[in-house]
Formats: sequence, structure tokens, C-alpha cells
Amino acid sequence: MKCLVIGSSGQVATALARQAGSHEVIRTGRPQFDLADPTGIADLIGQIAPDIIVNAAAYTAVDKAEEEIAAARALNETGPAALARSAETLGVPFIHISTDYVFNGLGGAPYVEKAEVSPLNVYGQTKADGEQAVLAVNPAALIVRTSWVYAAEGHNFVRTMLRLAAERDALNVVDDQIGRPTEANALASALLTLGEHLKGGAPGGLLHVANSGEASWKDLAQAAISGAGLSTRVSGILTSDYPTPARRPGDTRLDLARAETEYGIILPDWQESLERCLEMMGVSGRRA
Repeated sequence: MKCLVIGSSGQVATALARQAGSHEVIRTGRPQFDLADPTGIADLIGQIAPDIIVNAAAYTAVDKAEEEIAAARALNETGPAALARSAETLGVPFIHISTDYVFNGLGGAPYVEKAEVSPLNVYGQTKADGEQAVLAVNPAALIVRTSWVYAAEGHNFVRTMLRLAAERDALNVVDDQIGRPTEANALASALLTLGEHLKGGAPGGLLHVANSGEASWKDLAQAAISGAGLSTRVSGILTSDYPTPARRPGDTRLDLARAETEYGIILPDWQESLERCLEMMGVSGRRA
């Protein structure tokens, strides 16, 4: 299977290339291709002739999006819609990655795919609008919502916590936001499997894919720091104790039943995937 990935150096794009196996993964991104200005995407798709397209590019700076609204909308809504339209026109199955931040976190239970979206911030709103825009022009597209993605490389929460833990004796981390931490390699493997299903005629629509289990940000920080053998003390604080420009939802656990029953997708428990990520980083079990 030839997979064209939009996003050349992001966490998920990098993981897709790493997990390719017998598949051919071709990544494209700036400066060769800019999702904010997708002119020429149809020609690019025609030249590469992929079996599947995965859009792994997005504007993900949650707090900066509160001010950079136009940039967030270009990368999270209008760009993906243009991609989806070209994919539909050329008959190429299309996967678009979205986020748990389309929900307000007040549901009190894991969110199923058909749950009403109600984002609390600009990032979440542009991603929710992007979902609608993609499906409006390409109803067969698959929208994969995931959550709290991290990897052994790049800028992400786990790497930030390990860096801070190496510098400090104690950290305060938000403990009243709950979700499903998802490791990029585990997600990428699932995306390639989903690509095979779509290529074989499986339906699209909305789908939740994330590591199993649940955690708070404090839980994830503690597990990463302990797994790296660091002794930094981690204390939980409330969201209200750590104000940010963008509001964060409190409980965005995704219901994973559809992925399992319809596609056979079951990701490992988040702690298992975190351990593998720490091993890739070369910090698993080290001592302070």
C-alpha cells in the first residue's frame, strides 16, 4: 500500500514512516507543500498515485491559536477540506486526524463518535469545523479523533516533563483533566491498518482511536518521570491553579468501541506504550 502523508516532520508523520513495514510511506510538507495554501494538491496526488492519503498536519499550538485564529483555521479547516475534495475527486481514500478537544469535557463518560461537539477554545473549534468541512466535500473520508499524542521526538508533554524533571526537584502538574494519552507509534500502526480497511472498501465517518486506559496530566507526568528513573516529586494541582490563554476540557476520554468492533483496532494500555517510548528515548530505567 502506497500511503501519502501530509506533514513531513510531525510526530505522527514520523511515526507513520517508522511503522511502514511493507507499506510505502511518502511524506510531504513545507516547503514543498503547505497545507495553508494547498494549491496544486491534485497534481501532487496525481503524480504520486497513492492508495491512501493521511493528513497528519495541523495547527496544534492550543494557546497561540487564541490569537492566531486565521492560521489555525487555514491548517485545521480550509486546508484539510481542500485535501479531502481532491482525494474524493481522484478516488483516493482519505484519513484526517482530529482531536478530543472538539468536546467540552463535561459529559461525565467517554465520548462516542456521535456525541455533540462543543469545543472550549479556538483550536478545538477549528478542528471541529475541519471535521465538518472534510465530510461535507468527502463523505467517505475517515475522521480519526485521537488524544494527548506524544512521541520520542518533537515537542510534546512527555518530553517537556522529562526535561523539567531533570532540572527541578519538584513539579506541579494539572490533575483534574483526564484523557487517554496516546503514543505516536501506536497510533501510526492503527492508521496504516485503517488505510488497508479503507482501501478495501470499509466505511469512513468518525472514529475514535487512542491508547487504552485513562490518566490525568499529573498521572502521565509521574509515570514518565518514574519510568525514566528520576526522583522528582510530582504534585497535582487544579486547572484553576494554572491559568492558560485557552480553556481546557476536564474529561475528554474517547469511547473506543467502534474502532474495536468495526475495524479490529485495539491499542495497548497507555502505560505500556509509554514504556516503549521511554525505551526509544534511551531513558527507560535510568537513575538520577
